[in-house]
Amino acid sequence: MKNLQNGRLFTAMKCLRLSILLACAAVLLNAADFTTGQAARALIGQSTFTAQKYGAGSNLLGSASGLAYANNTLFVADANRVGAEPVNHRVLIFRDVNGGQVPHPAAQLDYTTPCPVCVGSADVVLGQADFEKSELVVPPKNNSLRLPTAVASDGRILVVADTDNNRVLIWNSIPTANNVQADVVLGQKSFTTAGLPFQDSNRPTRWSLRGPQGVWVQDGRLFVADTQNHRVMIWNSIPRENGKDADVVLGQPNFETAIEPDLTQAKVEAKASNLLNPVAVTSDGQRLYVTDLGHNRVLIWNSIPTQNEQPADIALGQPDMTSAEPNNVQALCEVQGQDEEGNDLYPESCERTLSFPRFALSDGQRLFVADGGNDRVLIYSRVPTQSGEGANYVLGQIDPRINLASDAADSLRTPMSMAWDGMNLYVSDAFNRRIMVYSPSDFTLPYTAVRNAASREIYAVGSIAFGTSEEDKLTEKQELTLKIGEKEYKYKTVEGDTIDSLVQKLVDLVNAGEGDPNVFATPNLVLDAIIFTAREAGEPGNNISLSITTPTDGTITATTSGATLSGGMDAAKIAPGTVVSIVGENLAEGVFQASGDRNWPHELGGVQVYMDGIRAPLQYVSPNQINAQVPFEVSDVTSINAYVRTQRSDGLITVTTPVAVNIVGQNPGIYAFSGADPRRAVALHFSSEAMGNVSVDGSVKAGDTATVTIEDRSYTYTVKEGDTLESIRDALIELINQDPRVAAYPAGLWTRVRLKARVPGPEGNGIRYSASTNEGSQVILTATTSELCCASEAGALITDDNPALPGEVIVVYATGLGLMKPADGVATGERFFGPLNQPEEFVSALAGGKTANVLFAGMQSGQIGLHEVHLELNSDLPTNPFTQVTIAQSVYVSNIVTIPVYNPKPSE
Repeated sequence: MKNLQNGRLFTAMKCLRLSILLACAAVLLNAADFTTGQAARALIGQSTFTAQKYGAGSNLLGSASGLAYANNTLFVADANRVGAEPVNHRVLIFRDVNGGQVPHPAAQLDYTTPCPVCVGSADVVLGQADFEKSELVVPPKNNSLRLPTAVASDGRILVVADTDNNRVLIWNSIPTANNVQADVVLGQKSFTTAGLPFQDSNRPTRWSLRGPQGVWVQDGRLFVADTQNHRVMIWNSIPRENGKDADVVLGQPNFETAIEPDLTQAKVEAKASNLLNPVAVTSDGQRLYVTDLGHNRVLIWNSIPTQNEQPADIALGQPDMTSAEPNNVQALCEVQGQDEEGNDLYPESCERTLSFPRFALSDGQRLFVADGGNDRVLIYSRVPTQSGEGANYVLGQIDPRINLASDAADSLRTPMSMAWDGMNLYVSDAFNRRIMVYSPSDFTLPYTAVRNAASREIYAVGSIAFGTSEEDKLTEKQELTLKIGEKEYKYKTVEGDTIDSLVQKLVDLVNAGEGDPNVFATPNLVLDAIIFTAREAGEPGNNISLSITTPTDGTITATTSGATLSGGMDAAKIAPGTVVSIVGENLAEGVFQASGDRNWPHELGGVQVYMDGIRAPLQYVSPNQINAQVPFEVSDVTSINAYVRTQRSDGLITVTTPVAVNIVGQNPGIYAFSGADPRRAVALHFSSEAMGNVSVDGSVKAGDTATVTIEDRSYTYTVKEGDTLESIRDALIELINQDPRVAAYPAGLWTRVRLKARVPGPEGNGIRYSASTNEGSQVILTATTSELCCASEAGALITDDNPALPGEVIVVYATGLGLMKPADGVATGERFFGPLNQPEEFVSALAGGKTANVLFAGMQSGQIGLHEVHLELNSDLPTNPFTQVTIAQSVYVSNIVTIPVYNPKPSE
C-alpha cells in the first residue's frame, strides 16, 4: 500500500504495460475534480482550438448543440436554435471515444497532426446521405432531419429531437450505416408531416410536440422537453408506435392547456409547478433535472415525477421558486462595494446566478449546468439540496463574476449541451463550432501558469523626480501631498531636510507597515527620484493614478512621469518559439537540467509538457517550475492548451489540468537577475573597440552620392542602376575598410554600417566621423553619433562597478521575439547555428526614456529560443544606476529592466 500525499490509501502495482499505467492513472483521475478556468484537454470538430472552419465533414462540425454518450459512443446533434452557423441538419455518431478517438488523459501523444488533441472522426451520419452534405429536406421523411437540437441514448436505442419538424425520432437500435431510417416518430402521426394538430395550434394534445429541444432516456422511460408548449412529457415506456400519447406532463396542469408559444409574449409567472420554454431534461436515475430557459433556472425533482404538474423541489439560479430574473445578482450575490451615492454594487454574475441556461447533467455525484447566457459551465461538487446554491467551479471563465467569452482553449461561447463518459466532460460550444473535452485532475496549474521565462511578470512603473531652488536645502514646514490611487500621503519638511532625506522619508511612508495596496516605492538618490512599481502584474497596473502637490510658494519642485503608472503588460501572452516558465506544485520529483550542448529533450526527469498535444522541448524541470519552449508550429493559432504529464518513481502517472495559452505574433521579454521589479538586466558590454554607426535609408536613384567621412578622410559611393540600400551599404563598407584607423561591417540584416576602431581600448574613443549625401539625394545617410565611443571589455557584465556609458553599444538577451526571417536553421528545441536572422516584426527600444538604436536583433548562435539584441544608447543619457530599458514589437512592450549608466561629462 502506498500512502499518497493527500492522505488517501492507494493500491499501486508495478506497471509494466501502457494499459496498466493508464489504469493506474485513471484511479487518480476518478478521485479528482475540476478547476475554475481550466482549459479543455481536447476538442472535437475542428483542426485547432481557434480554427472555426465553416462546413461539414466527418471531422468538421457546424454549430452543434445536443450531445449524448453511451457504450463508448458519442452522439452529436449538428444544429442549433440560437442563430449560430452553419446548421448542418444532421446527427453524427462517434464510436470508440474514451481512450480511442479521444486519448486517455495520461496517454503519451505522438506528433502526427498539427494538433494531436484536436480529434474525432464520425463513423455514421444521420439525416444526410454523406458527411459532406447539409441539405434541408422538405417535406420530412423517415431519414431526414430539420434542425435537430438534442440526442439521447441508453446504448440500445437512439432518440433525436427533430426540432423544426416538431417531432422526436426513435431508432430501435444504434445505427451503423449512414442515413438509416428511423423506426418511430413522436409528435406526429406519420414520418411525412411536421405540422401542429388541429386548427387551434396553441392548444396541444397528449401526443403533439412544438419545437422540442430536449430528450432523455432513463431506465426504460422517455423524457422530452416540449419547448414551445412549455412542458416536459414523460413516457413510462419507450414508445414502439408513431404518435403515441405521453403518460405524464410537467409544467402544465394537463395535456390540453393552451399556451403562448412566443416567449417574448408569454406572461407566465414562475412557480414550482410551471415551465417557460424548457430546453433540456435529464436524469441520474434518482432525480430529474429540467432546464427552464425562460425562467432562468434549473429545476430539480428529488424523485422521478409520476403525476401531472408535479412541483419541483429545488430551483438553481434563483433564490426561490417564484423568481425568474436573469443573473439575479441582488438576491444571490455578495455586495462588491458602494457607489458614490452609497448604493450597493453587485457583479454582473456570480456562482449562484444563471442567464438562459441550456442544459443540466448529473453523474450521480456532481451536477453540471451549461449556463449559455453567461458563456460558462457551472460545476456543483454535489447535487444541490436547496434553491439558490452556488457552484464550486466554473468552466469557460476565470471567475464567476466576469464574462470573457472567446475562442480560447479555456473559453466557451453559449455552451448548449453536455455528456459525461466517467472521465471526460463533453461540452458543445456552438458559436466556436467545436466540442470541448474537459477532464478533472488532482494536479492543477494556476490560470497564468505559462509565462515568458525572461519577463515572468511585466509590472507598470512610474516615478516622481524632485528638485529645489535652494541648492539642496529645503525650508521648513513645506507640506507635500503624494496621492497614489485613492490613498494620500502627507509630509511636512523639518529642519535639516534635504532632497535625499525627503525622497527617503516619502518612500518610508509609502512602504510603512503592509505598504501601499497598489505600489511599492524605491528611492533613486542619484536622480533625486522615487520609482513606483505596481504590486499587481500586467495591464491593471497601468490604471494606478499618481500625483503630487507641492506648496506654490515653496522651494520644492516635483515632476511625475505621467498621470498613471505605465508599462504593465501581460507576460502570459506568448509568441511561438518563446522559452516559457510553467509554475505549479509537485510538477516533478526532482530537479533536472537539459545538457548544455545538445538539443532539448521532450522528456526530462519523467516530465512531459504538451502544448496542443505537441510535446514541448524541456530545458529544466523542478517540483515548482518547468522551463520549456513553445513550438513554432503553433504560429497559426491564437490559443493553445498546455498541461504537464509526470511519470512518478512508483509507476503512477499524474496529469495536470490544462491551462490556455494566448498565442500572439511576438511579446518580448528581457532576461534579468532575480529581485524586485524592475530587475537588473543581464546586459553586457559589446565591444573592446570604440564603435559608431551610419544608417542607410531612403530610396535608390542612380547618380546620387553617399559619403562617409572619417576625420578628414572621405569615402564616397555613386549609386548605380540596380542598386539597393543593401548594396549601397556594402559598397560603403568596402570603401571605408581602406581607412587606417576605422573598420566597417554590416549591422546584421539592417541597412546600417557599423564602424569600429582598429585598435582596442580607449585609444579609439573620440575618432570623429560623419555622413552626407548630395543635395536632392533620395538615399539618406545618418550618423548616429559624431565620434567613435565607449571602448570597453567585450562580453563583460554591466555592473555598478563597470557601468555602461552614454553612446555605448550594449547587449541584452531576450526571448519571445516571434518568427524569424530567414527561417533557415530555426527549429523547435534545436540549437541555432545560423544564418543570421531577424524577427519578422521590427524591434525598437528605449533606454532612460530615450530611443536606443537597435543595431541587431536575432537568435543567438548555439542557443535555443534565445535572442541577443544590440542597443546603441543615447549619447546624452545622464548618470543613473537604475536606467530603465525596454524593447518593443508592435504593441507589445517587454518587462522593464535596469542598467547602471555613468556619464563622465557633468550635466549642464
